[in-house]
Amino acid sequence: MVAPVLGLSLPARAEQAVQVLDTNITEAEVIKAQKGWCDALLRISAAYAKGGFPLAKATAEKVIDQSYAYQYGPVAFKPTLASGRQTFRPTRAGALAYFVGGDPAFPNDKGFALKPWRRCEVKNQVIQLSGNYATTMGNVLFTAADGDVTMVDKTWSFMQEPDGSVRITLHHSSLPFEM
Repeated sequence: MVAPVLGLSLPARAEQAVQVLDTNITEAEVIKAQKGWCDALLRISAAYAKGGFPLAKATAEKVIDQSYAYQYGPVAFKPTLASGRQTFRPTRAGALAYFVGGDPAFPNDKGFALKPWRRCEVKNQVIQLSGNYATTMGNVLFTAADGDVTMVDKTWSFMQEPDGSVRITLHHSSLPFEM
């Protein structure tokens, strides 16, 4: 079909499909990333039980590379049981040491993920979505093999990359305040 424009005829063009790049992160993607983090912690724990430190470390390296945004620069990571000059872990090496220990540069790290964890559950209080970033705050409940439950206060910020992957850019964890 030809449409007249000021007496001119323009050739008809086929309708082209509109391509949209949507990098807006969704609540479902955030919850999936949190569950993925919990599942990964349990995988590290199981790897340690099955193959000792070498298998746990290899598993933790994969988890960190998939879950955290260290490939872009420092991550704002404050682990639950870190203190002193090594409270904050902006580097991949610092995160790895926290999860599995064994790094002489982080002598106080015993490997949080090496404990015999059997369950990990996130209880969100707040989820904020803003474009390709999200921030969450709430609690994470860790259940050990003996049934003991440890609850931590957790704040995460996530970034969604153009390929759809979601990575942690901020991870703050602390034990609840007790009077």
